[in-house]
Amino acid sequence: MDDQNQGKKKIKLENLPDLLTVREVAEILRVSPLTIKRWGKRGKLPAIRINSRGDRRYKKEAVLWLLGMQAKEE
Repeated sequence: MDDQNQGKKKIKLENLPDLLTVREVAEILRVSPLTIKRWGKRGKLPAIRINSRGDRRYKKEAVLWLLGMQAKEE
């Protein structure tokens, strides 16, 4: 294991929960969390808002669709 990956938890696509955090989606898509938030505002990756703070969560299916791994169902 190289120094860059030490202490980092690897996200495996097959083990993803149904709802993902901004950080998890950013790691999967290899972009910054700010990019994920911008995509949400533009409608490219719609967010679900939870709790009183309005934290963002993203559907696993939408993330997989962006990766070209699954048909988008709406």
